[in-house]
Amino acid sequence: MIKEIEFYLKPEESNNTESIQQQVNKNSGVDISRVKGFTIVKRSIDARRKEPLFRFAVNVFIDAPPEKSNNQIKYKEVNSSKKVIIVGSGPAGLFAALRLIEAGIKPVIFERGKDVRERRRDLRAIQQFNEVNPDSNYCFGEGGAGTYSDGKLYTRSNKRGDIKKVLNILVQHGAVEDILIDAHPHIGSNKLPKIVANIRETILNCGGEFHFNSRVTGLIIENKKIMGVVINNSEEKFGDAVILATGHSARDIYYLLDQNNILLERKPFAIGVRIEHPQSLVDTIMYHSARRNEHLPAASYNLACQIDGRGVYSFCMCPGGIIVPAASAPGELVLNGMSVSRRDSPFANSGFVVTVEEEDLNEYKGSGVFAGLEFQKSVEIAAFKAGNFTQQAPAQRAVDFVAGRLSVSIPKTSYIPGTVNTNLWEVLPLSINQRLKAALIEFNKKMRGFLSEDAVMLATESRTSSPIRIPRSRETFMHPGLEMLYPAGEGAGYAGGIVSAAIDGENVANAIALQLAPVS
Repeated sequence: MIKEIEFYLKPEESNNTESIQQQVNKNSGVDISRVKGFTIVKRSIDARRKEPLFRFAVNVFIDAPPEKSNNQIKYKEVNSSKKVIIVGSGPAGLFAALRLIEAGIKPVIFERGKDVRERRRDLRAIQQFNEVNPDSNYCFGEGGAGTYSDGKLYTRSNKRGDIKKVLNILVQHGAVEDILIDAHPHIGSNKLPKIVANIRETILNCGGEFHFNSRVTGLIIENKKIMGVVINNSEEKFGDAVILATGHSARDIYYLLDQNNILLERKPFAIGVRIEHPQSLVDTIMYHSARRNEHLPAASYNLACQIDGRGVYSFCMCPGGIIVPAASAPGELVLNGMSVSRRDSPFANSGFVVTVEEEDLNEYKGSGVFAGLEFQKSVEIAAFKAGNFTQQAPAQRAVDFVAGRLSVSIPKTSYIPGTVNTNLWEVLPLSINQRLKAALIEFNKKMRGFLSEDAVMLATESRTSSPIRIPRSRETFMHPGLEMLYPAGEGAGYAGGIVSAAIDGENVANAIALQLAPVS
């Protein structure tokens, strides 16, 4: 018999097996001689009370020990003559490839960027020398944007697919098992590159193909069916289907689709800033203590409100993290956040964004489906100009932003390229700034100290999601106007984050398997 129980432990007891066993015995409701084992299902932090506690959800095995489970997938070499072209090696592309291998279909991945090892040099170039490689940066390259932007695995996509399977695959390829039980699992940007490389090795060992520095520049279409792609303006590559898993920043792909009269749609997105606080301040606010217990992780927050009919919210919060330059082309300034596995930076940062509505896009209406994208670009270009035409970020203390005045000085931030003291009211659109101001005041009511001298706003956070969706059938996952084209992941407009993109990649691969070679 299995009995589900819950209990709380002090932070210093949360990793103590003996303390956990004592609570299992105490809460099982049976004689301890009948308790044959337990498994932790979920572990989370309850910081609502004065003293934060760890909350455990546990399955207790009564009268019979737990069965040993092996969740590792035995990937076999593909032997089918069918092959699928995958454009992009982010979570959607990688997990689509793994699922195709399970189905006996050969994945052929084309990645415009470099592998994770070589990609580091381009990240250093943008951080230290303001050099943006449009094909290899924080957005493009093996593993996609998630590889070097934190590795947060929390998702609400539990109805879209098997979250546990995605997490188990990550563990199988090197992630710590804690991600299977933590309520807000996190890997860290220092750990993800190795995991991504291990996934690549699995794909290659099973007969899949990986091609780096291979940008898709053309589509091969016959009788409203995609037959393949053109790589680097020269090589034609053919396949039985094409998965577009290019991420939310591959703007050239949207223009390429439009040039081929392939239907696109506008979709909602958001724009704002990165806001940074001392991690110690966030810890004090969230844990109700002047000093964080050493057994507690760096505290995080999640804030949202409605201002004049629009959502304003925190996004991609990085406790113990840093802000990084995430531009994907010269002449633009884009910010993102990341944390290493220890989350031990003295700073905490988060996206702080406002949903974009039609009124913001009035002057871009002539761009049609590209109105949102052109608006997004205009904000990034304005930030680049304000940053002295470098990757330095325009910055302002939050209290000065609310007052509408230039800051006397900008405190030290985690952003390596540096900051430029700027009045952000002259950089970001008025409708965005007005709501950011009102939301700062509202958020400060929920988190006293959120609006303070120590809070710094850096522009701009503009890649929360793609402003364009590539439509597809709900049943077949195929584009309605082009047979065998399968949009997937964030760039297609159907995911937001590592796990949801991975699930979407699996779903698309399942649909293709049904079309090409049904395999259970």
